[in-house]
Amino acid sequence: MSYATATRHQPPPTRRVVRNNALWLVAALFGAIAGVLGIEHGYFETRQGNETPGGIVISAVGPLCRASQAWHGCEPALTIIPNMRLTGILAMIAGVAVVLWAVAFVQRRHGGLILLLLTLVLFLVGGGFTTLFFGMVAGVVGTQIHTPMPWFRAHRLGVAVRLLAVLWPWVLIAYLVWFVVEPVLGYLFNDFVLKLTPLMTIATPVLLLLVVAIAYAHDIRKQWDTPPAVKEG
Repeated sequence: MSYATATRHQPPPTRRVVRNNALWLVAALFGAIAGVLGIEHGYFETRQGNETPGGIVISAVGPLCRASQAWHGCEPALTIIPNMRLTGILAMIAGVAVVLWAVAFVQRRHGGLILLLLTLVLFLVGGGFTTLFFGMVAGVVGTQIHTPMPWFRAHRLGVAVRLLAVLWPWVLIAYLVWFVVEPVLGYLFNDFVLKLTPLMTIATPVLLLLVVAIAYAHDIRKQWDTPPAVKEG
């Protein structure tokens, strides 16, 4: 067999598939949180029975709740369904779908985009405004799971990236601990947590975006430190 023939039949090498594991974890966790919040909103909405909402903006906890007196702000939501019980049922179904997709499928091709669509559906059937933010962040991050990141090195941002990367995963863990502890504190010390609500309203999106930036930095540093290996097709 000639060299030309052997070369012609040899498959060309393909580049190593990039998978940004920190971004994957953030997308899965934030997506799961969005789904769980949607399920929780839906549960309280079903308890309101077959009432007709007074408008598209509703209180998941119920009309008797006063946002100025409850640490959770009565969990405002939006619904296009003219029945509270049906709104709650659909919110729980959509919430389960969001959790399953975020945990098992967000890393697949177009997984982030599908998570965004599922989050939008959840939002429209009473999943809640906080749910929308978590789900949107998760979906956008999910679109970056397999994205190479040479831009940061080209623009000499190495120091900033490495400083942020050191914080992985500690800021994420700290936020998750607060996320779990907050409702317990709110139940036991409503007035105290209520005073923290303005601060947390500002801090939450800042912290989520900081976690995303740290995850980006960790994955960028990992790409820098990993040799550009190739595998045969």
